[in-house]
Amino acid sequence: MARTPAGTARDRILDTAFRLFYAYGPRGVGVDTVIAESGVAKATLYKHFPSKDDLVLAYLDKVDRAWSGALHTAARAAGDDPRAQLVGMFDALTGACRREGYHGCAFINTAAESPAGSPVHTRTVAHKNAVRAWVTDLARQAGAAEPELLARQLTLLLDGGLAGGVLDGDPAIAEAARSTARALVDAALPKR
Repeated sequence: MARTPAGTARDRILDTAFRLFYAYGPRGVGVDTVIAESGVAKATLYKHFPSKDDLVLAYLDKVDRAWSGALHTAARAAGDDPRAQLVGMFDALTGACRREGYHGCAFINTAAESPAGSPVHTRTVAHKNAVRAWVTDLARQAGAAEPELLARQLTLLLDGGLAGGVLDGDPAIAEAARSTARALVDAALPKR
């Protein structure tokens, strides 16, 4: 395991946790490992993150900014038409699945090892709900008769693509998800 380069102590801790938690899961990494690899004292870690759950929540916030940002950027790159954005957001999946060290969806992975109702599990659910709400809004703008249903279908497809990308190890899974998204969008929205 490599040590995280210099920066503020909080940034070093969070960058180290991000790298380790994503690779091994929060349960698979002890705070002593984060302390050693970030090069901070135990007191410094606990000053910034009073508990491991606080560190895991900060990690999830960082993942949320990155993944939500990638989804929004991919959607905007598809143009101003919400219909195109619903399909275009799948380009974020292509980028994710091709990334070196790709381990799937950090939220699904973390939820799988967190007790239901815990703050960490609740945060994973909140992320998924926020993504679905955004997709529902796009579906509504695009004129879907059942925007909630279309959003659920598309977000399930995104999650399946994230899982398939790591299970199959084949970046082509993202293109299959994108073409399936186009079929769902075309079936759910009025013909042009």
